Amino acid sequence: MNTLHLALAILALLVTPGPTNSLLALAGARRGVLMSLPLIPVEMVAYLVVVTPLLIWGAPLVAALPVLKPVLAGLASLWVARLAVTLWRMPEGTGPSIAPVTARSVAVTTLLNPKALVMGLVLMPVLQAPVTALLVFVLVLPPVSLLWITLGAGLLARAGRWLNRGSALWLAALSLLLAARAMAG
Repeated sequence: MNTLHLALAILALLVTPGPTNSLLALAGARRGVLMSLPLIPVEMVAYLVVVTPLLIWGAPLVAALPVLKPVLAGLASLWVARLAVTLWRMPEGTGPSIAPVTARSVAVTTLLNPKALVMGLVLMPVLQAPVTALLVFVLVLPPVSLLWITLGAGLLARAGRWLNRGSALWLAALSLLLAARAMAG
């Protein structure tokens, strides 16, 4: 795999809907694009906190302790389920005063996002140049995050009263998927 192939693989992985992208889209819908931009560096740092050690030490560790993957997937499932319940219980409406998306929720969700495992254990090690792999990731993530925020601001903002419930149902489905993966090992 060369650098271009890695960039395309990371792009494909990051652009797929998931818990972090759902929060970014919801932030865009609630706060608008400009007010949501500070969430991008939060997401970046959270991913790097997970991906960097995985890239450097992860493969040997997971080979030695295969129970780590389902445990991490289980933790991710619980966090996403918590987000879904929180969104379901939120009052309807719009505006920054009730925006459920915080830097903390984006950080924790991203730290537990299974995409980080895939990037750090599967995609990036193939390049065998950790610094280059991390640089590719750092260049690909911001435009993808901005896309999700913009989609939220454009499409979800029009969803009105169904925004919280729809987002909660989506996150609940993701939580169930993660739980199934955790149980499957």
